[in-house]
Amino acid sequence: MSRPEHPGGRLWIGGDHPSAGAAVGREGRVVSYDVRRDMMERARANVAAALPDHPQLTFRLGDVSEEIEERDLDRVVLDLPEPWDVVPHAGDALAPGGIFVSFVPTVLQFQDLTLALRADRRFELIETVEVLVRPWSAASRSVRPAQRMVAHTGFITTARKCEPRPPSKAQED
Repeated sequence: MSRPEHPGGRLWIGGDHPSAGAAVGREGRVVSYDVRRDMMERARANVAAALPDHPQLTFRLGDVSEEIEERDLDRVVLDLPEPWDVVPHAGDALAPGGIFVSFVPTVLQFQDLTLALRADRRFELIETVEVLVRPWSAASRSVRPAQRMVAHTGFITTARKCEPRPPSKAQED
């Protein structure tokens, strides 16, 4: 039997992520937003198929680039094309020490997101990692990467909500 990764946690997540309910356990809560009703219903059906009993999951129709209703969240997880628009609302919604996570497919998107997180001044420990899928070949006496790689890459950016930073000398000038 697996234990929840973050028991009793409160997590906001965009999209249909059935594993999120298991991550917070029975005492936690997961809230999923979508701007389209049809996509929200698809997410609800996907979660129900993977996790039929999911009382800790709530689905909301809404735009997180305009508002996140919840407060004191432990995590905000985004898979959106313009996550920088959500940064101020995520800063309001996250508890101190809460973690912001976002996946984007391009370098320019993660750059814009990083700049928005820094400008918000409530986020520290901002890091981005590239996720790369590379196939491998295994034979009886040989293990090596595939000789031809048609890959998809993406970027995961994380940040921790901290106390607001005072303005730096360079920013005052």
